[in-house]
Amino acid sequence: MIVYGTSVSPFVRKVLVALAEKGVAYEHRPVAPQAKDLEFRAASPTGKVPAIEDEGFRLADSSAILHYIEAVHPEPSLIPSGARDRARAVWFDEYADGECFPRMVVPFVERFLKPRLYKVAGDDALAQRTIDEGFPPLFDYLEGQIDGPYLVGGAFSIADIAVASPFHNLRLVKFAPDAERWPRLAAWVSATLERPSFVAAIAAAKA
Repeated sequence: MIVYGTSVSPFVRKVLVALAEKGVAYEHRPVAPQAKDLEFRAASPTGKVPAIEDEGFRLADSSAILHYIEAVHPEPSLIPSGARDRARAVWFDEYADGECFPRMVVPFVERFLKPRLYKVAGDDALAQRTIDEGFPPLFDYLEGQIDGPYLVGGAFSIADIAVASPFHNLRLVKFAPDAERWPRLAAWVSATLERPSFVAAIAAAKA
């Protein structure tokens, strides 16, 4: 399997973590979003990352790819089998993509990508305002959902992968949830990002 996309992206990280959890061999091609690479664009017609090619089968979108990986490599399972747990796992995947990422990416862009990659000044005021006003509702909700080491069904799943992935981008700007205000969330984030699969995906970005 070929995985296209820079692993600094939390969406690419989701795929790399899932493959690591399942022990699936892959070739990583760290292309940027909207890259002109013809093979990448054949797999991702919108130019978004990640995308994959698996023996001629091409697919884009991290959530679609996770479901494909689960179907082709079902063990160990990352999608619960019970109706309610499965639905909640899908919900957390959607919540991470639609609610967490759009807010968490702001400090990352303004305090990491712009100054380090694009060599321009970021909008620090915007980053701080997002942290102060945009993060608390997300963190309050997640704090109330965590009652153990995993988000759903007592086992590591796509829910944990999806929600934890953008928290690493926050680590890159020296931010973590306040352990006094959100103790369960802070502990869960730390433990999840220290799993070997996340460590491997993060190392791929450094490489």
